[in-house]
Amino acid sequence: MIERGVCSIATLLLLAFVAVGVLWSALALWFDGPNSHLLGATMSAGIVAASWLLAVRLRPFLGGLLAALLPVVVVVVWWTSLMPTNSRDWTPDVARPTRAIFDGPFVTIQNVRNFKYRSESDYDQRWETRTYNLDHIKGVDLFLSLWGLTEIAHTIVSWEFDDGRPLAISIETRKAKGESYSTLRGFFRQYELYYVVADERDLVGLRTNYRGEQVYLYRIRIPIQQARALLIDYLTKVNRLADHPQWYNALTQNCTTTIRGHAQYAGAGRHFDWRLLANGHVDQLLYERHQIDTDIPFDDLRSRSNITEKAKAAGDVSDFSDRIRDGHPEARAQLSPR
Repeated sequence: MIERGVCSIATLLLLAFVAVGVLWSALALWFDGPNSHLLGATMSAGIVAASWLLAVRLRPFLGGLLAALLPVVVVVVWWTSLMPTNSRDWTPDVARPTRAIFDGPFVTIQNVRNFKYRSESDYDQRWETRTYNLDHIKGVDLFLSLWGLTEIAHTIVSWEFDDGRPLAISIETRKAKGESYSTLRGFFRQYELYYVVADERDLVGLRTNYRGEQVYLYRIRIPIQQARALLIDYLTKVNRLADHPQWYNALTQNCTTTIRGHAQYAGAGRHFDWRLLANGHVDQLLYERHQIDTDIPFDDLRSRSNITEKAKAAGDVSDFSDRIRDGHPEARAQLSPR
């Protein structure tokens, strides 16, 4: 009786695995397959039909299920062979690859984005070359941007310097002209990975003033040496992407899970938590881990960390970063020293 129950459970689990695999394969062929929608639909239907026939015609049933995975394996082999590129007709906001040149404590960054916006799609392109002294980093901030569902947010990391403007980096999809972002497409090989290295007024102001998003600013408690290592790792990845493009993935290579990888490299990472995926709650996770201000209740901190109206009022001013931090509940002096 026990053996029969175990066998039944194993069969059901395999059946679920096959079903998910076949569904994924059909979607992979539809999104990443031929440009012809008719051919893509035909191939998607064909993979479903082939797996179904193998499952129902072969005996024993368990063997049929295993055989049904063969078409899925073929699709996986093909899908993993798809290569990203840096040579597409990109939208202007992600057109230029950023590159960092290190020279002792100094880093010179080419193609820092600092656009002047009139709307989300109407802007003056301004690409700058900036030099920063890594020994003058005084802290790291996290921006959390919500646009609808409170479960999902976009995260931006920014480094403050005591001798210059902050430097913000946003991990995003690199879209070609005519493309728009789709969460479902983000699980497949539709978009290249792109690090937007930019002025805060560009990255944050775009979201608050023109996309209608709610943006929260949290100051991260991190030793300065880890903040420095974190930025170096980010910029090293920026250089790597300029030479060797990678795919974006909405699950494994997104704006938050990739941050965790950088943090782990810098020695600031912690164990995995479900809120790294449902990242609209990542501020609560940081609060529980005492990585942001815990001197006031979380709900109070969250309310006071909403810098949306400050950003709207600041507009396109040169001291945008100072204005959005005015009256912030946590003083920079509370950060861990070097």
